[in-house]
Amino acid sequence: MKIKIEAIRENPVSLLRKAGYIFQRKEGDEMSFIRPLARSGYPRFHMYVRMQGVDLGINIHLDQKKNTYGDNTRHHGEYEESPVLEEEVRRIKSMLA
Repeated sequence: MKIKIEAIRENPVSLLRKAGYIFQRKEGDEMSFIRPLARSGYPRFHMYVRMQGVDLGINIHLDQKKNTYGDNTRHHGEYEESPVLEEEVRRIKSMLA
């Protein structure tokens, strides 16, 4: 699910830390953040963030469990139309907007 936070006035890492997210890594101009929902680390919200001028572009999904590897790579996540994900997006927008 993609969202946009317009005209941020703070460093994205600091801003998302206030919303409970942990910075993971930066690859090029994209940053990765997580917010675990359990001690085991999963399920967790996972977002990819990119600055778009002064706006913050966020692509967020819910990882239900770790990736499964083998002959086929599977990703167990929810990307759209999930009540839990929609609630998290509302929470983020209310905190950051």
